Amino acid sequence: MEWTLSELRRFEDEPMHLQRTLDLKNAMKKRFPQQILAISPVQVDGFVTYDRGDATVAMQIKATVTVPSTRSLLPVELGLDFSFTESYTSDPAHLDRYDTENDLVFVLADGQTPIKFDEAVMENIIEQIPSRVLTPEEKAGASMPNGKDWDVKEEGSTDQEETNSVDPRLAKLKELFPDQDKED
Repeated sequence: MEWTLSELRRFEDEPMHLQRTLDLKNAMKKRFPQQILAISPVQVDGFVTYDRGDATVAMQIKATVTVPSTRSLLPVELGLDFSFTESYTSDPAHLDRYDTENDLVFVLADGQTPIKFDEAVMENIIEQIPSRVLTPEEKAGASMPNGKDWDVKEEGSTDQEETNSVDPRLAKLKELFPDQDKED
């Protein structure tokens, strides 16, 4: 779905209500292959308004995404239910209408540059995915992944054996500087 500012001018008197179901599965998997394993149809409900040359999109989004666990890469389903608001203008002088620290405003090249609504929805979905995603088992305290001669430790944890042992290949170097072993 795309609109230009000039097309949205017809909604100056009354906002355009948008209530749709978007199938973004293929586009999301193609654009964000490392973050998205699957996504349900996206429920979109909101309004597009046009005011003095600017358009504002205010939407409520509902979807279920399947993403890899940040610990084990196993699939994890996340239910998303969030809203976003974005404004679009073709005149940089209009930026003073917005609180630039809290409002998301895009300056388009001209009134004919399309607003790519599907792209905006996809980017906002990606922003909603937490930086740490765990399976229910991982949340419940299941052990960390490990393998032959390796294991994962939580940040800040220490293994007593690890802190007291010396790599045997480096043990002979200790003999070169006997003075440094003494504590003052």
